[in-house]
Amino acid sequence: MIRIILPQHLRTLAHVDDEVTLDVKGPVTQRSVLDALEARYPVLRGTIRDHVTEQRRAFIRFFACEEDLSHESPDAPLPDAVASGTEPFIVLGAIAGGQGAAEHSDPLRFTDIEPPALQLPYIT
Repeated sequence: MIRIILPQHLRTLAHVDDEVTLDVKGPVTQRSVLDALEARYPVLRGTIRDHVTEQRRAFIRFFACEEDLSHESPDAPLPDAVASGTEPFIVLGAIAGGQGAAEHSDPLRFTDIEPPALQLPYIT
C-alpha cells in the first residue's frame, strides 16, 4: 500500500481530505505511482504530469524520505520505505520566487532600482 500526500488544490480537485493510499502493481516507481493515482482519480490527469509527454509539470515537485526526487528518472525505484507504506510519496506544488526574492520582499526597499527620468513640460 503506497501513501501519497497531495497539495491542497489537488486534494480539493480529487475530493479527498487526507493522504491517498493506493495499491501499485509491479515495481514502485514515480511512473507506476502516478499511473495508479491518475487511474483512480482521472480528474488529476494532466495536473501533475503533461498529458502528452507525461513529464512532471514545472511547478510540481516529488519528495520521499526527506529527499527531492523531482529530477530522478520516472522509472527509478522509489525508496523501500515508500514501497512498504512506512513513508509517504509527497507531491508538492513548488513556490516561485527565485534567489534573492527575500531581499526584495518589501517594495519600498528596492534601493538598487532607479526610477525612470520623467520629462515634464515646464509650465509657467
